[in-house]
Amino acid sequence: MTGPEGADGLAEAAQPGAGEVTATVIVNAPAERVFAALTDWERQSDWIPFTTVRMVEGNGGEGSLVEAVTTLGPAVVRDEMRVVRVDAPYEVGVVHCGKLLRGPGVLRCTPLDRDRTQVVWHEWFHLPVGPAGRVAWPVLWPGSKFGLTQALRKFARLVEQGRLP
Repeated sequence: MTGPEGADGLAEAAQPGAGEVTATVIVNAPAERVFAALTDWERQSDWIPFTTVRMVEGNGGEGSLVEAVTTLGPAVVRDEMRVVRVDAPYEVGVVHCGKLLRGPGVLRCTPLDRDRTQVVWHEWFHLPVGPAGRVAWPVLWPGSKFGLTQALRKFARLVEQGRLP
């Protein structure tokens, strides 16, 4: 299969794009529990604002296709991600392979001590609309980083409260 979701399109999408965003949070919980909560894909709807996440294919492991739909007023953004690597409880790699959002991402869990874990969420997006996307990125980036950081803070609270996974 070729195209955005086929092998050829996935390899293209897996190349880092010019739009990069990283967010980090410390969670007062063991890495195994934090990782399990991060990769409970459909529960991401509980902590990512305005977003509904569902499994399209697979069980959440390597090869699975995850869809996240973010709706804010009339704007709807569909994000399709293929899970390409799972190294539990430390790292999961995805490739955003939809029509609009494309590029690799990684979620890392680093144990700091028995009951603390650093989570790093890093994405490299291909910027749409050519040069206009590169010009718009510096304006959009702070909002993306802020939103992702806020989502991770909520994630940490829910894990620490025992509400995730």
